[in-house]
Amino acid sequence: MTDHGFLQYAVVLLLAAVIAVPLAKRWRLGAVLGYLGAGALIGPSGLRLIGNTEQIAQLSELGVVLMLFVIGMELSPQRLWVMRRAVFGHGSLQMAGTAALIGVVAYATGLDWRTALVIGLGLALSSTAIDLQLLAERKELTSAHGRLGFAILLFQDVAAIPILALIPTLGAGIAAEHDASPFAAVRVILTIAVVVVGGRYLLRPLFRSVSKVGSPEVFTAATLLVVIGTAWLMELAGISMSLGAFLAGVLLADSEYRHEIEAQIEPFRGLLLGLFFVSVGMSLDVAMAMEHAKLVGVLLAALIALKALVLYAVSRFAAGEDAQQSLALAALLAQGGEFAFVVFALAASNGLISTAQRDMLVLVITLSMAATPLLVRLRTEIAPKTKTTAPAREFDKLDAATPRVIIAGMGRVGQIVARMLNANRIPFTALESDPEQVDFMRHFGNTVFYGDASRLDLLRAAQADKAEIFVVATEDPESNLRTARLIRRHFPHLKVFARARNRQHVFKLMDLNVDSIVRDTFFSSLEIARGVFEALGYDEADADEYVRRFREHDERVLANQYPIYDDEAALLQSAKEARDDLVRLFRADAEEQEGNP
Repeated sequence: MTDHGFLQYAVVLLLAAVIAVPLAKRWRLGAVLGYLGAGALIGPSGLRLIGNTEQIAQLSELGVVLMLFVIGMELSPQRLWVMRRAVFGHGSLQMAGTAALIGVVAYATGLDWRTALVIGLGLALSSTAIDLQLLAERKELTSAHGRLGFAILLFQDVAAIPILALIPTLGAGIAAEHDASPFAAVRVILTIAVVVVGGRYLLRPLFRSVSKVGSPEVFTAATLLVVIGTAWLMELAGISMSLGAFLAGVLLADSEYRHEIEAQIEPFRGLLLGLFFVSVGMSLDVAMAMEHAKLVGVLLAALIALKALVLYAVSRFAAGEDAQQSLALAALLAQGGEFAFVVFALAASNGLISTAQRDMLVLVITLSMAATPLLVRLRTEIAPKTKTTAPAREFDKLDAATPRVIIAGMGRVGQIVARMLNANRIPFTALESDPEQVDFMRHFGNTVFYGDASRLDLLRAAQADKAEIFVVATEDPESNLRTARLIRRHFPHLKVFARARNRQHVFKLMDLNVDSIVRDTFFSSLEIARGVFEALGYDEADADEYVRRFREHDERVLANQYPIYDDEAALLQSAKEARDDLVRLFRADAEEQEGNP
């Protein structure tokens, strides 16, 4: 096909994505496999509609960079510190175990020990882009295997730096002599220090000054400048671009502009990430796969089996997860990673592997990436989760006047809020996802709409952009969190009041910077305790004081436990210390009263 430049590439890529992705989702294969299939179809091994695949691959890497930046903004430095055991403990176990197992197998086939070591280290890496996209699609980022998988992927991004530094040392070539210099490690450390220090003291003033301009396109430009500039600086130092973007995101995790930045980045991230998957599909060498079908099949099966074995063991025995979560992690991370392409290209230039070996490894990694959505779906079929049924009827069309308040969930909490607003003639819109509850409420003359508040189109129809307050009163914690996250990302001006089922639910809502969080049964429990003290003969004033002290103590403990809520051991220790402190507090109060009759 005649090359007509950028416009031709843009039309072909967009057309392939528009056709392939909906088909893949219709067949329940997921968007990732759709993008990969589209790339294989239009690439050099398919219809050859695109010839210059290298430039597209370089551009598409920005999708991974933007994805890691957004993920970094979800993690404050405190939460990263809490995750240190999973990242450096379980992550290092996975890397060392997988590299050793694959390396031993490679060495047993007759390869040199240096070659076997590089192959083991390269294949130990997994695809951050594919794995995180699959977790997001399946809404499993907050699941046990999702959190552990993210921690392992984060460690792999960090480990890629010393792997690249090791290859020139092992190799006989001089192509990467610069990276082998004794100043390479110093350069890496100084670059990371510049990003961290500069980001800490410059990013917030930058966004503060840009926001004063009041121009959305300038704010978007500033956001892209921070992300791409940090990635470029890291690349100059020989560090993973995605790791640099992740650090920049972490530095903005506590920023007041975080939600606006996420909203500006989202369209670019989704499009470029899809382009990355297309570029991976285009790199698939179908001719080689057909010519060496038996060898490719054996290598592919061996890679997935060996990685899955180590991942399952790390999750089951080191992290203490159950069999189902461990199997889910093994299916998710058993593929090769995009960064292994860089590792093996550098290894070939340094004489550690031959060109034929590099091409075969790249082919196996690409096929393993394509197989991942199928493995995840197969795992789901083997150990299915509780399936949610589709709504029995269509959602209502929202035709109410512009509300000041939107209430999601018309159960016990939502009804009381709605009654008080209605009594004071404050306009509000009530949304409920249970059709039976909607019919019950309407039977008593209440205005309530049937719809899922965790859907962006419904929130826009409810005029969330014009409302002042959003009350998240849904009973299901996952639905509650999805709604709060959506509000914070797309309607950051809204003040969010949310109910919480338990302390873990509170901590996750705190991650989203919700304005006010009220725990179910907490205040009613305090009122019962107050009544119990009075029934036991305590003065009303004393009972009020005890309740006040307990409430202040519990809220203080909740704030102290928030940074460590992902660390079970630290959380248990904190709970024990809080219980002892409470006993001492009330004992001191009793002794004071005895001394002052």
